[in-house]
Order: sequence, then structure tokens, then C-alpha cells
Amino acid sequence: MYKFLIKYYISVYMSIFEIIMLTCFGAAWPLSIWKSLKSKSTSGKSLNFMIIIGIGYISGMFHKVFFNFDLVFYLYLLNFLMVSADIIIFFINLQREKKAVI
Repeated sequence: MYKFLIKYYISVYMSIFEIIMLTCFGAAWPLSIWKSLKSKSTSGKSLNFMIIIGIGYISGMFHKVFFNFDLVFYLYLLNFLMVSADIIIFFINLQREKKAVI
């Protein structure tokens, strides 16, 4: 019983810190998406960075699904969707830039 309580206690507090981390990271993505839409440019964007962040969110989701599922999974999912949207906008803007050069 004692070990269960310790495991539960650690799990609850780790989720709180995980929630804070994902909320802080997630707060930046809407602004990044807005800037991408407004500027219609890839300037200042790093596709490699966004892909690495997306892989990190996918890894977090896999961990939640296979080892410790809780509602934090949905924060990972939300952040991943925002990164994916930014990547899609990146490619739209890249095509727009290529057309402008031609």
C-alpha cells in the first residue's frame, strides 16, 4: 500500500509539472501560426526545428498511451496539432515564395 501511495503521489505531481511545461510551450504556437499566416513568408522559420518538436510531442503521446495514460495526453495532442499546422503553413508559404521568384 505504501509503494502505491508513493507511486500515485509522484505521478500526480509529475503530471502537474508536465502540464505546466506543455502549457508554456503550447502558448507560443498560436503566435507562431499567426505570424506565419500574416507574413506569408518562411523567413525566421526552421522546418528542422518544427519537425524535431513534433517528434518530441509524438514521443510524449506514445509514452502516455503505453505507460502512463492521463489527460495530459490531450495537451501533447493539441501541441502536436499546432506544430503540424505551422509546418503545413510553412510549405504553403514556401510554394508562394517559389511562385514569386519565377
